[in-house]
Amino acid sequence: MNIEGIKGCYEKTLGLFYFARMCSKIRLHGAGKLPPDYFAMLGEGFDGRTCRYLSVPYRAIRERVLAGMRDEEVLEWCLENGRRLTAEQILIYNSFMSKRGWRDDETDGFIPEMIRQYGLKDGTHAITDFDLIEMDEGRWYPEMWREAWK
Repeated sequence: MNIEGIKGCYEKTLGLFYFARMCSKIRLHGAGKLPPDYFAMLGEGFDGRTCRYLSVPYRAIRERVLAGMRDEEVLEWCLENGRRLTAEQILIYNSFMSKRGWRDDETDGFIPEMIRQYGLKDGTHAITDFDLIEMDEGRWYPEMWREAWK
């Protein structure tokens, strides 16, 4: 599903994957432009994991995003009011998030089911949740993950 204005999983904010995507979903939802299929996962899934990792509630991030703060400003607020992340903690977060679904509890069930539900023709290349999201939204290409780590 192509959604104008939604950011990809690999886009970095102050070195952190996914945060920009969460903020873009909040903005789109606030503007009435986020498809209903996305509503159930707002503040859940990767959004929830990100908030818990940063030790800040989703609603606090949502308030700041909707107040017009830029992604970097919102993340800086999180780092000041939740927990400050070291370079190693950012590496751990990025590694976990970008590899979710690869050789873990989602490998044999969730990933194949989502490939089937999304009707992805190139689904054989999807090995992570990020792959599925990027494929579904029309951004995915085989070396995407490699470029994101540069």
